[in-house]
Amino acid sequence: MAYEIPVTQARAELAELINRVVYGGERVVVTRHGKPLVALVSAADLERLDGLDAAAQADDESVVTSVSTLRSSAPSAPGERGRFGIAAEHRPPGAGT
Repeated sequence: MAYEIPVTQARAELAELINRVVYGGERVVVTRHGKPLVALVSAADLERLDGLDAAAQADDESVVTSVSTLRSSAPSAPGERGRFGIAAEHRPPGAGT
């Protein structure tokens, strides 16, 4: 659980808050009007978060690549567009009209 502190108090205690994060392993959430505004986390925590973001982005890209591959390798069955009322078709960039 993170330690919460109002922004006005955090200004006055910034050095102490940094020490709590770096040496105490705490996470500090700075609030304004009781709502979370920012968080202070260690550099190690930030690296882990960045790694998670990169992994999630790679997963998203692999799904898009898989779907794109399926789309290009499996043409529509005859009459499928009319049967399902499809009015538009995706064309890769550079494909003619």
